[in-house]
Amino acid sequence: MTRIVRRLSAACALSIAALLSTSPLLAQAAPAAATPFNSTERPLELGVLAQGGVGVTDERNDFKFFMLGGHVGKVLTPNVGPGIVHGNFEYAIEVFPFWQSYTPTFERRLCTAPGACSAPYKTGGTYTGVSITPILLRWNFTGSGHRKITPWAQGGGGLIWTNHKYPGFGGPPYDEVNDGYAANTSVWNFTPQFGVGMHYFLTPRRSIDFGANAVHISSSSLGDKNPGVNASIQFSVGYTWWKK
Repeated sequence: MTRIVRRLSAACALSIAALLSTSPLLAQAAPAAATPFNSTERPLELGVLAQGGVGVTDERNDFKFFMLGGHVGKVLTPNVGPGIVHGNFEYAIEVFPFWQSYTPTFERRLCTAPGACSAPYKTGGTYTGVSITPILLRWNFTGSGHRKITPWAQGGGGLIWTNHKYPGFGGPPYDEVNDGYAANTSVWNFTPQFGVGMHYFLTPRRSIDFGANAVHISSSSLGDKNPGVNASIQFSVGYTWWKK
């Protein structure tokens, strides 16, 4: 009799466990997605970031950069594409209200004619300005296979305004070409760029972001001279809030 009671008790316990596991009210909820990227949502990205780097060409390898700003992006497509390129397309804008470039100082003269030059004065040094990139096209690789990491690649273009004509230009040696009255650069420069990076999702709505960008700086001959910065490598780190 005792054995029968034990068997009935065990059967009842198993039945109750099965009933609880299949109940829509008591069953455990499925784990939340690790990222906001799925087939239905087109999330909005709001982030803050810091970026800095150096010039990498021979004539600009002593140039340094540092900036603070924000990133606003909107995912425009569902996840599409095969294999490792599976992902979505995002349009974004970046603004750096604090932008600085640290350059070597050197002496320059203002020459109005051969042999008619002013006393030497310093140029170069630290330039402060504002940078905006109104066109930033990014592809988020959601098919990377990692649950919390989403790599991305991007390309874009923007412009910089600086408080002095950037970069500094002139002698020595002093001559009409390098130091003449028509030998200046511009306070406006353009920034075509390309970059790669990744989002590391702390939650489906919060991520830490890392990037590496190749940035070209050129006035497109808005000034009398256009020495520019042919190439710089700039690294960024940021924090992002993702909104539905």
